[in-house]
Amino acid sequence: MEIQLVEIPKIVNAQGNIGVIEKDVIPFDIKRVYYLYDVPSSAKRGGHAHKNLQQLLVPLSGSFDVTLKDGKEETTITLNKPDKGLLINNNIWRELNNFSSGAVCMVIASGVYDEDDYIRNYREFLSYVKSNK
Repeated sequence: MEIQLVEIPKIVNAQGNIGVIEKDVIPFDIKRVYYLYDVPSSAKRGGHAHKNLQQLLVPLSGSFDVTLKDGKEETTITLNKPDKGLLINNNIWRELNNFSSGAVCMVIASGVYDEDDYIRNYREFLSYVKSNK
């Protein structure tokens, strides 16, 4: 499965640490940054895949689970450290849930919003990945 935990370089300081995401940390040019916050613990986010887009998910605060599926394998990763991001390549179904109180998920994307890049139905996703192998 095309995912990877990425170490985010940090500058450690007694007055507070600084996480640094520069060009060499992720394998794509940054085209869009957004974040999820005030997500109720019972809510689910994601529930889609991207045909081309790559993303880096960073838990800026709190924790949440990311369930990933590629049509063959399924794995769940808990993100809870702001110096560790999850790099998700295209053609991976993702679902985010179990948000802790105060959780903030920053998403760094390789492209701008494009509805045509989304696959929002899991059966369509399975058909898409099967036909694109």
